[in-house]
Amino acid sequence: MDRLLIVRHGESEWNAVRRLQGHADINLSARGREQALALRATVQALSPDFVATSDLQRARDTAGLLGFGSAEPVVRLREHDVGHWTGRAIPDLQAECGDDYANWRAGAFTPPGGESWAEFRDRTKCAVSDLASKVSGTLLVVAHGGVVRALLEGFLDIAPHRIIPVGTASLTVLRCRGRSLTSMRLELFNYNPAGPVFDAPD
Repeated sequence: MDRLLIVRHGESEWNAVRRLQGHADINLSARGREQALALRATVQALSPDFVATSDLQRARDTAGLLGFGSAEPVVRLREHDVGHWTGRAIPDLQAECGDDYANWRAGAFTPPGGESWAEFRDRTKCAVSDLASKVSGTLLVVAHGGVVRALLEGFLDIAPHRIIPVGTASLTVLRCRGRSLTSMRLELFNYNPAGPVFDAPD
């Protein structure tokens, strides 16, 4: 692999009302479908050689709307498992346990019954590394906001507390130097054809 394209899925029904999803299988909203279609031309122009997607429906539907309905579903590309926080409204979590929520966003707290940040980061990095070994050119991964942040730490050593939430239906690009996964660099971050996103939903 010489280039990694990472797309966060379009807005989901729970993104729209600011609920944490984790592994919950939530559909795209109408707006999310429009967002994915708006990104399609950009991703198509980059001509990925292989496409993988989280097996969750919001990611699979985004891949289809981008023109890659036959993308390979990969369970290890699922979003961060937030355990008992699944389905909780983010404003409620911030009001009830603000420090824990802030620490979770920074990768320093594991929700009850959930997956630690280190487990999540290692899971997603290993999934992409395995996929990269099969691709000589450009790999496209359609996944989740947390996956983008986990891969930025896994491959570029950027701590999660230093990365803003990425926008729905946004594109991030990493380039490999000499096709080495140990010498990747950030080529594009959080690109959205509608303009900059500064308050993306978790």
